[in-house]
Amino acid sequence: MTPDVPPADRPSPAERASPHHRVHLLGLDGKPGIQVTLPLAFSSAVRPDLIERAVVAAQSHRRQPYGTSPTGGLRHSVEWSGKGRGVARTPRLMDSMRGAQAPNTVGGRLTHPPRVDRIWSKKINRKERELAFSSALAATRDAKLAAGRGHLVPHSLHLPVVVEDPVEEIQKTQEARLLLERLKLWEDVERARAGQHIRASGRARRRGRVRRTPRSLLLVTSGPGKALGFRNLAGVEVVPARSLATEDLAPGGAAGRLTLFSRAAVESLRERLGEPVP
Repeated sequence: MTPDVPPADRPSPAERASPHHRVHLLGLDGKPGIQVTLPLAFSSAVRPDLIERAVVAAQSHRRQPYGTSPTGGLRHSVEWSGKGRGVARTPRLMDSMRGAQAPNTVGGRLTHPPRVDRIWSKKINRKERELAFSSALAATRDAKLAAGRGHLVPHSLHLPVVVEDPVEEIQKTQEARLLLERLKLWEDVERARAGQHIRASGRARRRGRVRRTPRSLLLVTSGPGKALGFRNLAGVEVVPARSLATEDLAPGGAAGRLTLFSRAAVESLRERLGEPVP
């Protein structure tokens, strides 16, 4: 018996035996309401190996092929004195004994340079990719995995967080902050903002990736162009349910990202997975 839940909202014995998980629908005031049945994918077993493999495959598809110039390290005027003179066979600059062009010389070519025809993309089976996505969804229910990623999750909050549809109409950052404060999720955004830092000097910094921000809340909406007020918050990402990927739910291959769904996003996700409405 659950005396806190009205009799009309209590699940029937048949529903209680169903593998579907349920969470309370939270209003914009942060108070729980009726129970919402999640898609069956949220009840899948968490497979960290498949999640990591799917994320690595997605990252490899974005990798750009690169290679050295065909004449790199070979732009020298060199000569070889030939065999039988008691010197190494290293090519040397004209009228000099300084070695050049060979891999063991300063400014010479590379021994095994990178080639543009190398295939960096990794393959993954369709069923494995779908199972990895379901596993990443199921990992959003585990508060221990979220805490392991560094998220600050209040003990009184049940994951994943499902909020009423008016959350998608929030267009101002101040309104988004007030909602997250009511849901007791603002501390995680503060954690991400405090973790912003400038990278050390290196290749990433030379290519414009100067600042790094830790990942915070993921907000899943029913369509693009919604919940625009969350975009300026540190570490917060807004993704439509149709475009949701395993990498969004498990950045870097680590499952358990703190995720917030709108109720319409849950139904859109159910339709995407091809599950009937319970």
